[in-house]
Amino acid sequence: MITMLVTYAGDPHTPFDRDHWIDVHFPLVRESWGRYGLVSAAGFFPQTDGAGLIAVGVVNFRDGAAMEAALHAPETAQIMADVALFTSIQPQRSVVHPL
Repeated sequence: MITMLVTYAGDPHTPFDRDHWIDVHFPLVRESWGRYGLVSAAGFFPQTDGAGLIAVGVVNFRDGAAMEAALHAPETAQIMADVALFTSIQPQRSVVHPL
């Protein structure tokens, strides 16, 4: 399994519609990428500690090939377009490789 972290940096004043992210965006991600090897997708809201992160998505794929297939799938355009409906922040992606 391989994990992609999707982080959103900001502060308490940064617009971010949590309900849309959890109730609309994640179901869209699951539906769109499930056929490509998505294992799970969840969102978390870090406690405010000055680190500047307001949300973290944890997206697990079967393997690296599944993640690449999902990221290059036609459905990914719709997922990325949905981001503008809940925030103006550009998400940052990081990949966590298993040891």
